[in-house]
Amino acid sequence: MDQMTSGNPGQDAATLEQIADEVDRERLMAHMREFARRVKLSGTPEELESFLYLQEQMKGFGYRTELLSHDAYISLPGKSRVEEGSREIRSITHSMSVPTAGGPVTAELVYVGEGTEELISRQDVRGKILLIDGIAFEDVAAAASKAGALGELHVSPTELLYEMCVSPVWGSPSQHTKAQLPSTVICTISRDDGAALRERVQAGESVCVTLETEVDTGWRKTPLLVCEIGARGGEHGGDLEGGASSDPFILFSGHHDTWHFGVMDNGGANATMLEASRILAAHRQDWQRGLRVCFWSGHSHGRYSGSAWYADDYWHDLERRCAAHVNVDSTGGAGADVLGHSGVIDELKALAADEIAAVSGQLHEGRRQGRAADQSFWGVGIPSMFGSLSHHPQGALKMPVALGPWWHTPEDLIEHIDPDNLVRDTKIALRVLWRLLAETVLPLRYTAYAQALADELDRIDGALAGRLPLDDLKRAVGEIRHLASEIETGAESLSGAAARKADAALMRASRALVPLNYTSGERFHHDPAVPSPGWLGLQGIRDLAGLEAGSPETLFYTVHARQTRNRVAHALHQAREALAAAL
Repeated sequence: MDQMTSGNPGQDAATLEQIADEVDRERLMAHMREFARRVKLSGTPEELESFLYLQEQMKGFGYRTELLSHDAYISLPGKSRVEEGSREIRSITHSMSVPTAGGPVTAELVYVGEGTEELISRQDVRGKILLIDGIAFEDVAAAASKAGALGELHVSPTELLYEMCVSPVWGSPSQHTKAQLPSTVICTISRDDGAALRERVQAGESVCVTLETEVDTGWRKTPLLVCEIGARGGEHGGDLEGGASSDPFILFSGHHDTWHFGVMDNGGANATMLEASRILAAHRQDWQRGLRVCFWSGHSHGRYSGSAWYADDYWHDLERRCAAHVNVDSTGGAGADVLGHSGVIDELKALAADEIAAVSGQLHEGRRQGRAADQSFWGVGIPSMFGSLSHHPQGALKMPVALGPWWHTPEDLIEHIDPDNLVRDTKIALRVLWRLLAETVLPLRYTAYAQALADELDRIDGALAGRLPLDDLKRAVGEIRHLASEIETGAESLSGAAARKADAALMRASRALVPLNYTSGERFHHDPAVPSPGWLGLQGIRDLAGLEAGSPETLFYTVHARQTRNRVAHALHQAREALAAAL
């Protein structure tokens, strides 16, 4: 292997091209054939057997590895039966749905459109079964349970039936969150079967259905594979025990559990992870930071239970050492030709845009990250990017992300993998990781973060109409933007201790700024696994801004908004102090 000679190999275009050209199509497809052999339900022997393959591969690349086992609250759906009159309708039930252990349930259907909380609230649905357009999502299950519905009958957007986990609890539930688990019996039927029922209900006919489900839900041991190499090749090979380090690292992760064979979701991403890890390890002499690679279980059947457990159990190590998180999901899908819709946090959008354009020529639109994809580390304060990387053109099919009609179905097989797309997606992940590992100063652009926050504060301030001054917050954001600009401008000239000092400052700033952007403000408990607005940490101020002028509730809302403003001001002060220390 030739030694890299660039003064800053992380930014050197020739180096990036050389690294990317090492992606081996045949190696990727050999991994895909291995992943196509097993159904990998969380906590099953078949899944563990496949984890052992991952561990063997990563050890061969020179990583220290540790195969952990931890308790997780896992839900595996079994048989489902939906009957209307004397007719049985083809169906599936869902992870975290209520099983009908005491016998089937029968009730009248009530049509509630897409099942939003507002649509459900328009009718008295207590003791009824809701007929809902679309895939079974956790926010719909939460709204239906809250309204006292007995069950949910979802109508698929296609003739395929999509497996889902419907828990609104992020990770395994605690004694405080287990009451938030669904209290409804939940099934999905096909588009055409659902359309026939919808037509009858909308015509005023009283239609009753019977639901019967088997769901195996409870605590079980699940695996989690952790692999690591330190910067410049230190501490590699063997296992992780006794290999403690204080050096910063980049976290690279993806889940290994699957629905059915799950060859794309998530075999494609696991192949990407293995191949990127192999190539990166071969060039570790140029790393400025270490690399930690984690393969999760419990993503599909435990609502991200693996990554949530790891965030909780390794919180202090992650808070002290993890500089950024790159997650990959469902790479290499046939027809997944859109590269501009992947979710990226503000401070990493420039990095994503550069490398997506370099590989595909496409413009990355900088979509905000959603509440998904094992992004369990925002409370720790870790900047993150990706999840699903390549998508199908968004059409009439109503999907959470356009990952192909076979996503979460038995049709997710190897024939739906495009080797060229798999190579392309792997190159993007590889280039992004290389820059995070090898640039002398972390490519975290807090000027972009500051601009996004300033824009949001301006929008809120206009709606507040003077009810709560935000001048101090705006001033602090301006100072952060200035300090971040100074660091970004001087980054290329830094090396050695000065570069490490800048890295430390950026990491300390992220611990204050990431939770402000992506959490409700609680760093040690996970927010619910439901859609949330951007800049969730500003919600108390935004609530006051959304209140009608002259409302008798104004002073009550002002109390909470003032407290929220204090929390935001404190976070901005911490970030400002951290960035100033680097200068």
